[in-house]
Amino acid sequence: MIHRILLPLVFLCINITVAQNCNLVFEGKVEDFHEKSFLNNAVVHIKNLKRYTTTDENGYFKFSDICEDQILEIEISHIACENKKISLTITENTYKLFLLEHHTEDLDEVHVSSTERNTATKQTTSIKTSTLENYSSGNLGDALKEVSGVSSLNTGSSIVKPVINGMHSSRVSILVDGVRLQDHDWGVEHAPNVDVNYANNITVYKGANALEFSGDAIGGVVTIEPKHVILKDTLFASTIVTQETNGRLFSVNTKVHKYTQNGWYGSAYGTYKKSGDVETPDYFLTNTGAQSSSLTLQTGLKKFEYGFDIMLSQVKNDIGILSASHLGNIEDLVIALEADEPLIIDDFSFDINNPKQKVTHQIAKLAGYKRFKGLGRLDVFYTFQKNRRLEFDKRIGENKFKPASDLALKTHTLNSIFKFDANTNKVFKVGFNLQYQNNFADPATDVRRLIPDYNKYDLALFAISNINLSDFLIDFGVRYDFNYYDSKKFYIKSRWESLGYDQNFANFVINEQGNQYLTNPVFSYHNLALSAGINYSLNNYQSIAFSYGLSNRAPNPSELFSEGLHHSASRIEIGSLYLNQEQSNRFGLTYRYNNKALNFNAEGYANFINDYIFIAPTGTEKTTRGAFPVYNYQQTNAAIYGVDTNLNYNFIKNVIYSNKSSFIIGDDLTNNTPLIDIPPFQITNSITYRNEEIKNIYLTFENIYVSKQNRYPDNNFYTFLPVRQEEVLVDISSTPKAYSIFNIKTGASFTINKTKFSLNFSVNNLLNTKYRNYLNRLRFYSDELGRNFKAQLIINY
Repeated sequence: MIHRILLPLVFLCINITVAQNCNLVFEGKVEDFHEKSFLNNAVVHIKNLKRYTTTDENGYFKFSDICEDQILEIEISHIACENKKISLTITENTYKLFLLEHHTEDLDEVHVSSTERNTATKQTTSIKTSTLENYSSGNLGDALKEVSGVSSLNTGSSIVKPVINGMHSSRVSILVDGVRLQDHDWGVEHAPNVDVNYANNITVYKGANALEFSGDAIGGVVTIEPKHVILKDTLFASTIVTQETNGRLFSVNTKVHKYTQNGWYGSAYGTYKKSGDVETPDYFLTNTGAQSSSLTLQTGLKKFEYGFDIMLSQVKNDIGILSASHLGNIEDLVIALEADEPLIIDDFSFDINNPKQKVTHQIAKLAGYKRFKGLGRLDVFYTFQKNRRLEFDKRIGENKFKPASDLALKTHTLNSIFKFDANTNKVFKVGFNLQYQNNFADPATDVRRLIPDYNKYDLALFAISNINLSDFLIDFGVRYDFNYYDSKKFYIKSRWESLGYDQNFANFVINEQGNQYLTNPVFSYHNLALSAGINYSLNNYQSIAFSYGLSNRAPNPSELFSEGLHHSASRIEIGSLYLNQEQSNRFGLTYRYNNKALNFNAEGYANFINDYIFIAPTGTEKTTRGAFPVYNYQQTNAAIYGVDTNLNYNFIKNVIYSNKSSFIIGDDLTNNTPLIDIPPFQITNSITYRNEEIKNIYLTFENIYVSKQNRYPDNNFYTFLPVRQEEVLVDISSTPKAYSIFNIKTGASFTINKTKFSLNFSVNNLLNTKYRNYLNRLRFYSDELGRNFKAQLIINY
């Protein structure tokens, strides 16, 4: 009975098996997503069937004998491409087209070479991770001095602004992961609020040749880039701990990265550092302690055709200002200038008292991208920034703990860029930028507001091309910027009239309030920027590049609206409503030589700037607190010329000689005088021994020589001192003498249980040399820092 039931079932199974079609064909092609070109030798893997094949010269592949209704788990890979995975059910003969990303710019291991290729016509320099780690306890301004042609404008040791080819502040744009930093950057004593530990790579663009980022960066652009996302399942972290003797500084930084093969990622960066009073060779600098903390969180998804990124960041800085630099009046300034040492010298302390700055900078970024087949990539991102700046004066009574200045700057930005890169030899970018900014100066300080409330609206449109013609690389860019200011400001009537504003800007007056006018200054500016460059490869080792940049910069709020006592600078600053836009015409010429042993770059430039804006002393003025020097914003026609060189020569195995130098001349063409605050000639020489075979041990001797700046304008003035009953010369122009300092660095790396450790030790100002820096605003009151021992532990795990 059973066999009568089973026998038909067996025949039924045989018939079903015979009926199944296993003669289907699965075929297709693999092409480049951008160029639609064929990708040969791509590997096509049907993982669940364990079958492989490779594409031919036309990108074609074929699998035979595929069964009907078979589910195929397919993975396609190609060198320098992101792998493609797909599940596919076969019901009939099937043809499939696969598109792979074949551009190297998204791959971490070749990201640097891609950047070099795209910027070969420009004067650019990058600072890599290994160098940046040495500045984990420092700041951005100090790290950027690794680049020839970049110096710094200091207010003590903690407030450091980068100076690129003689220009700083609003003339230098700083971008953090594509976000242009928006803070109160116009003041000499306002440093960029960014944690250098966030950077995996920093690139300096000299001159107005980076129109994608900025149209008014007459000095240059600094881009800070985080670690590139790796499409791999991995979790890793690093910690850097630093201790320094001068100021007894302690710093710790930790980074954690989590990446996945399917594109999800997350990173966290945290830094804390604290220092007390720093020390010159002879004395402590009272109230020069600093405390800083930062936290950055970043997450997102990186896929072949689309992705997004979210970033939240906060940087907090609490910085003491040298007590001896805080003057009561012009008499204090004269006494300070005549003294060899600061008028206030106390014992070491970690306390941060008034005068001081407390600054908090927050960034929120949401970005996304989408690729379009055979066309290119669209990037869109929105950012919000808030910068809160508190400046504390030496005040008494109930105002002792109240800030003298309280500024809150909020900025909303929307950016969009489309990159046409279907043809990698002809790449085009177009984009726009919309921005709204609001500044609020809190009147609760009970101090006259130096910078008023204002709203600022910006619109930018740009187009950039990069063309590769064998031995030639050519780029061209054009950008238009529209800036609109709408401000509210009180002016003292006597000053309003003495400046002629009552005749030229009467329509700005809203009403009168006692001895003041409430005004509504409104300005709009149309700015055009152009850039062009060409790079020619002479042979495998040499190339030359020429670049030209036209840039216009609208005056910033400080230059337009300042009117009153700037407490942290101890001077009265007067802006000007008459200021026009600056216009820069910059010409650059670069020669590069690079072989296995020798790398040499020489960059020359000439920058002609019409209506160059600067601030200079014009006399003194009495206030209820006494007499103070008066500084006015002015304009002139200027020319800045310079040459930057950089050389690395591996003349003996494991031994490298390095040299970098910078020579710059700045002229006021209208008044036939030198420009103020131009860096003097500087040259740095170093010899490094490094042996990668022996724990990557290294030893570096370095010498930095800075000459005396002999070209400076004579801005000295006379003032009457009642105490002496005589007119005295206030010498604020004379420059310090030349100096030479020596540094030494050493270190080694080793691995314990798959964890890599690096120990670094250095001594700055080895000989404890006494000197003053022309570009340090506190040079009038004190010497620079003396000898400093630094120990650093880097852990990668």
